[in-house]
Formats: sequence, structure tokens, C-alpha cells
Amino acid sequence: MQKRQKVFGIGFHKTGTKSLRKALEILGYSVCGPVGARNHDIARDAIEIALDHAARFDAVQDNPFPPLFRELDAAFPGSKFILTTEDPDIWTARAVRYFGEQTTPMREWIYGEGSPVGYEDIYRTRFERHTADVLKHFANRPEDLLVWALTTEPGWSPLCKFLDLDIPAKIPFPHENRGQSQA
Repeated sequence: MQKRQKVFGIGFHKTGTKSLRKALEILGYSVCGPVGARNHDIARDAIEIALDHAARFDAVQDNPFPPLFRELDAAFPGSKFILTTEDPDIWTARAVRYFGEQTTPMREWIYGEGSPVGYEDIYRTRFERHTADVLKHFANRPEDLLVWALTTEPGWSPLCKFLDLDIPAKIPFPHENRGQSQA
């Protein structure tokens, strides 16, 4: 049996990560994520957690994986990366609405603030910087990166074309968490 190519969902939460996960599962991937959101030592443990889970699953998505795309790329050469994207203003409003004032160590590690409320500019800037960093990292390897506005352009075609897989017959593309993610 041929070993399945690793797939890393490196888009930030609230960009269609749950739909990506479900789509990958339908395509036969074992998928992990998110993990470690409440780990108070996530800043110290994130790389170890990410590499451990990435080794055990065909695909990972959501936190802590997106900020660690460089480490994942180095540890798993030849992998495919999917950056789910969103308009930064829509994404920021969605994060505020979904997370509210609830804080987590994971968001504190990623953004410097555990809650987006009152820190919208910090969250938006970090989101935009992540996208720019990913695009720069993969600038000379476009075949390894799918940049996908999944929340506004869902469907099997971009994903299956990128992964060189057939579109599942008679299975609609999943739309997970739709009510909570719309702007």
C-alpha cells in the first residue's frame, strides 16, 4: 500500500477549517485538529504537539498547525498545504462574534491576546501577516500550496484538482459550522 501524501490545513480558524476537515475525511484521509487549545504551556509545547499529530495522521487542520507551517514543511517534505482564506475584516468580525471575550492559551500564543474583543486590530494584523508569510514561503513552490477562499468558493473542484483526486460521485461538498461562521 502506498503511503498517503500529508496534507496540512494552515488557514486560521473561522476560514472553513471544519468543512476542510470533513472534505478530507470524505476523501479518505485521517484528519486531526484542533488540539491543545487549553494547554497552558502551548507556547512551549506547540511544535512537539504539531509534529506528533502530523506524524500520526494523513492530514491536520486548525490550531496549533497554521503558525507552524514552516516546521511542518521541513519535517514532512513533499507535503501539500492548504491555506483557507477570508477577507480580513470579515474574518475579524467572525472571530469576535464566535469567540467573544472567551480566552484560550492557544489564542494568547498566536495573537498575544487570548480574546479578540478589544484587540481586533491585533487579530486582523496577525491574520494578514500569516497569509503574507505563507505566500512568501511557498512563492517558488506553487504546486505545494492551495490558497482557497473556501467560505465563499466551496466545492470539490479546487481541492480534488490540487490533491489529484477524483471528485466524489453524488456526495455534496460539506458545509460544516455554516451558521456560526457567516459574517
